[in-house]
Amino acid sequence: MAEPLLQPSATPRDPQTEALAMLVAEACDDRKAVDIRLIRVDEVSSLADWFVICSGLSDVQVRAIARSVEEKLEETLGRLPLRREGQAEGRWVLLDYGEVIVHVLTPAERSYYDLESFWGHGEQVPYLGSDPAPAV
Repeated sequence: MAEPLLQPSATPRDPQTEALAMLVAEACDDRKAVDIRLIRVDEVSSLADWFVICSGLSDVQVRAIARSVEEKLEETLGRLPLRREGQAEGRWVLLDYGEVIVHVLTPAERSYYDLESFWGHGEQVPYLGSDPAPAV
């Protein structure tokens, strides 16, 4: 007789991996990235535990955001990306840290590829960073 299929239970978040994703988001925010989102994908993919997705408003800003992430993780944790793609073009830079994959895109690339919808079955967490103070 076949064993009944059990539904996998929701696994608790790994606090170290979540902290790494938050550190990445902070580094993106340091360079004024737009619409920073964290997507927990560990239950729906074996690629990584988290994706951090954000936009830079120009190719130059996209590269600056990616550099900020690399510098912050190297200085803080001594971590270098396992792989990086797209730095020369600057429209979509991908930094792979194993458990966290960072996507920095121009708005046009982000809209076209729509990673948030593609990975919409993962838990999405908007990052509320340092918005400029409203004028009084």
